[in-house]
Amino acid sequence: MKKIFLIISLVVFNLSQAKNISDSLYIPNTVNQIVFDDCDACGCAAGNGSSGFESLLNPQFVGIKYFAQHYKAKENLFVKDLTQDQYFNTVQLWGKVPLTKKLSVYASLPFHFHEKQTLQGAIKISGVGDLNLMGIYQLINSKDQVHQLSGGIGVKVPLGRFDKKGISGVNPSFQLGTGSWDYQMVLNYKFQKNKVAVLLNTDYTVKTENKKHYTFGNQWNYAATGFYQVLANEKMIFSGKAGLQGEVYDRNKQFDEVFPNTAGSALYGKLGFEASYKKFSLGSEIMLPAYSNLAGGDIEAKSRFSIFINFGI
Repeated sequence: MKKIFLIISLVVFNLSQAKNISDSLYIPNTVNQIVFDDCDACGCAAGNGSSGFESLLNPQFVGIKYFAQHYKAKENLFVKDLTQDQYFNTVQLWGKVPLTKKLSVYASLPFHFHEKQTLQGAIKISGVGDLNLMGIYQLINSKDQVHQLSGGIGVKVPLGRFDKKGISGVNPSFQLGTGSWDYQMVLNYKFQKNKVAVLLNTDYTVKTENKKHYTFGNQWNYAATGFYQVLANEKMIFSGKAGLQGEVYDRNKQFDEVFPNTAGSALYGKLGFEASYKKFSLGSEIMLPAYSNLAGGDIEAKSRFSIFINFGI
């Protein structure tokens, strides 16, 4: 069975990896394991404020996740068509450790490999991203475990490199990090009964000024995801999932001056699966935009893909 998981992971990875340039696992109440999806604003760590929200209700684990994104952008200000392909690839290490029955600590560290195609050729950046740390507290847990509500607060530590030259392009979020200390708040509700589960998640990130006096706009994310358990036995569980995920970004600033065409929003439809075998869990998801209005229309969301594998500790 482990070999089957490995083969599936490699095949899906190769088919869906971004061109070279919030995940959720429904388990019966006895295990009660659910992993939440993440998202990045405009495709990279500079806009991302929520990569610490994937696992509010998950038991303790360590794992690795691959996340690929594709965007279309204007080549320059004098071109109306969206001709520039932008690819964002992230490999993320993550884990969650419970401190008490209701309190847990979550951490994630991303490694980015980004590229955009320009008339002058491909521009590539790669390196470590910003570290996310979060405390998660269970606010409500009904006796039958049908209803659960959790909240969390966290901080994003600016480990990723911020390049001042990068903000002059169409997508100022083409960065490895914001260069700033950013603060996160999240609220999460779960309904789970028999073979069906529904997750509602919302989070908000406050972004501060970095050493270059640049401030990325605050970010609001929201998502609704439904799960249905297709297969279950003592060792293995397989569930399908589908839902919607939205993102709203405020305008960027430098020296308190607002930059035009830096705010925006997007709404994605998503479809995927989650599977577990003993202590291993595997999941994958594809997201396609239902609505996209990023950077005043100068950037268009195209697709996203993610795959993860976790090990319970």
